[in-house]
Amino acid sequence: MPRPFDLDAIGAGLPVASARQQLEDALSSGAMVVTAPPGTGKTTFVPPLVADLVPGRTLLTQPRRVAVRAAARRIAQLDGDRIGGRTGFTVRGERHVGDGTRLEVLTPGVLLRRLLADPELDGVDAVILDEVHERSLDGDLLLGMLAEVRALREDLRVIAMSATLDARALSELLGGAPVVDVPAPLHPLRIEHDPGAAPRLDARGVTRDFLDHLAQVTVAAQRREHHDALVFVPGAREVDDLVTRIRRLSPDLGVLPLHGRLSPGEQDRATRGRERARGGADGPGAPGRVVVSTALAESSLTVPGVRVVIDAGLSREVRRDRGRDMSGLVTVSTSRASADQRAGRAAREGPGLAVRAYSETDDARLRAISPPEITSADLTDAALMVAVWGSPWASPDASAGTEPVSGLPLLTPPPPAAAEQAVRVLADLELVDHEGRATPLGRRVARLPVGVREARALLRGSDLLGRSREVAEVVAAISEDHRAAGADVPHLLADLRAGRAPGSQRWQRETTRLARIAEQETDVPGGPGAPASGTAATGGPADVPGVVLALARPDRIARRTGTGRRTYLLAAGTRAALPESSALSGNEWLAIGEVQRAEGRAADGTGAVIRSAAPLDEDTALELAGPLARSVRHAQLSGGTVRVREEDRLGAIVLRSTPVAATAEDVGPARLDHLREHGLDALSWSDAASALRRRLGLLRRELGAPWPAVDDDSLLAGLETWLLPDLVRLAPGASLGSLDLATALRRLLPWPEAARLDTLAPERLSVPSGSTARVEYPPADDPEGRPVVGVKLQELFGLAETPRLVDGKVPVLFHLLSPARRPLAVTDDLRSFWDGPYREVRKEMRGRYPKHPWPEDPWTAPATAWTTRRSGGSRG
Repeated sequence: MPRPFDLDAIGAGLPVASARQQLEDALSSGAMVVTAPPGTGKTTFVPPLVADLVPGRTLLTQPRRVAVRAAARRIAQLDGDRIGGRTGFTVRGERHVGDGTRLEVLTPGVLLRRLLADPELDGVDAVILDEVHERSLDGDLLLGMLAEVRALREDLRVIAMSATLDARALSELLGGAPVVDVPAPLHPLRIEHDPGAAPRLDARGVTRDFLDHLAQVTVAAQRREHHDALVFVPGAREVDDLVTRIRRLSPDLGVLPLHGRLSPGEQDRATRGRERARGGADGPGAPGRVVVSTALAESSLTVPGVRVVIDAGLSREVRRDRGRDMSGLVTVSTSRASADQRAGRAAREGPGLAVRAYSETDDARLRAISPPEITSADLTDAALMVAVWGSPWASPDASAGTEPVSGLPLLTPPPPAAAEQAVRVLADLELVDHEGRATPLGRRVARLPVGVREARALLRGSDLLGRSREVAEVVAAISEDHRAAGADVPHLLADLRAGRAPGSQRWQRETTRLARIAEQETDVPGGPGAPASGTAATGGPADVPGVVLALARPDRIARRTGTGRRTYLLAAGTRAALPESSALSGNEWLAIGEVQRAEGRAADGTGAVIRSAAPLDEDTALELAGPLARSVRHAQLSGGTVRVREEDRLGAIVLRSTPVAATAEDVGPARLDHLREHGLDALSWSDAASALRRRLGLLRRELGAPWPAVDDDSLLAGLETWLLPDLVRLAPGASLGSLDLATALRRLLPWPEAARLDTLAPERLSVPSGSTARVEYPPADDPEGRPVVGVKLQELFGLAETPRLVDGKVPVLFHLLSPARRPLAVTDDLRSFWDGPYREVRKEMRGRYPKHPWPEDPWTAPATAWTTRRSGGSRG
């Protein structure tokens, strides 16, 4: 039997070790949730403890590759072992695991693909998900999948850990798992605020003046405290800029960057203890060091020796423009939870100082937490994962706005429209079928360690072109964070091959790995198919970038909007502009890899800028576009007449357009489109139709379904149900004003409930005089409006109880009128009116209208619509 971990050595000095018995007891239930503040040692101690309690392998996820390596290295070091022994790790493109490995640290993405390949996790007896409070999309999917795996494997232990999380929701997701809360007081922590005079952000991002201020604050705090410092900025560009500024201010300081674009060796330097850094000395008497990091040092790893934290108070978050189908990172103020996590890094090893480079007022305005990634991210990759898992979110034919159909339990469900859009994209990429189930190609793509679009391009491009290495070069360039100057991907590839571009060595390694995968997958039975005939199959190396980008994003195949323009129309229907200096200008067709929202001159009025692209020709574009290439009849209402053109299209791009005669089949769709564009005001609403709509609106408001919603949005969304039959019957030149909307609305009435329409919401109301009064109902979208009845006061004598409509739910609001039908009073409480305000009304009106009855006692007077003489009574 393998030697157990040295838990005494690993847990020495760690507060979480004091909860060892509590952790062991909770684990016996099969799942547990562990909450512990930063610095308690949960990532270091709990995984080897669990590994010693289960017979098979234990998996530990960390949200980032640098955190995976740091956690594995720390545990192995304390255990007196080497990486690849009892403790190993796996990240994309790197694996150090041996036959005797008991604890494997890996990223959520690696574990997701392992689950798809082996849903039962053969040989694994425990899975620990760390830092689940970050609510990454991969992390949320893992929680849902593992919750289902536990239903099949009662012996599988699942542990969720974090410093800050909703423990109750997580416990419920894991079947009522016990919660182990490990309180651990931090060392004393001072928090100071040191805002700069310049704003932190402008339209272009973090300002240079603020970075200068941040450098000054960092150097001053480090010199004052004589301890290592950790600085938080939002992104890699700001990390590199700030490192340069700090080195300029204080050349004797050792300054190290820490972000995702660095090589593993460079990342590991920053996460180890003090050592010699560029420009600085090492050892106890050295001036100290400064690590400048993105949020990856916030919670998922520890930077040893840090007792000073400087926080810019900014974060990068995903924002998605669903209308344009664009995602991007934006810089925003961080959350309260993140600010506290960052500050806590200073007090892990002793008394610490956190300097917030923003005002106390800004501090007080921070939102509590950041939103889960699932609410704003592009869900295409996730949709394929759940489809392969067997719990697809929705079918491509599902109606927009409905809840996604999936049995996968999630802490936060995906937005319905975003889930449906993701499934539609997968269908266009041939990765799911018409029911949303993964195709054979989709299953192969989901296993590959790159994004869905890039994986599809790798497989299909290798098959079509027979050039696995060249295809892999393009995929490696677009899947990693390599910047293409002027958006020119072919030029970027040339620089990467020549070693002139940053990260060239990393790109070479990734290219070799992807080429190997492509060559292996090409030989798999049931592949995408043999090389196709045509332009794409026979193109040379210069055509490869365009073909690969088009296979990854056929919806971003684009054509120039005019000669001499740098603006392009994408097949998806949006427009974007090339950078002004781009060498790609002049190409009629482009395959676009990345588009970002932008304003001003750079976007040329489109609202978006192309960040990566390659040339393409029309024949290749049509060959690769799949279902986006089609012929359609486009009918529209113009000047009251339906006009039709036959169009060859590539998505939103019109290739050819020919006018043709309208047919009966064109009329309905054209008028539907016209109404959706111009709204219901384009119709002529008769009094009868308006009244019926208002009555139905009140019933929907008070009783809900099955009474139909008749607000503008609901009627427009359901035009096919209630109005299309009449639109189709209209002649091509007939006016919309001839429609009988009251009859059309009656198609929405629910049966058998419709039989009670006149009882629940009558058109007219009987009054004591024997006549009836019209009921005026509130607008259909009025959430508080009341039905109003205007009637002469004398017609209500003797009526004590105010009539109520909709099964007694809504009292009528009476407008009591004079004989000249001018308003005298408004009330929904007739009893109180007769006993009180009526006396004042009588005193004022009996002299003005002497021929009409104004009795002293309205309770006993006969109700009448006539004068005193005609009704045979006394005027009072």
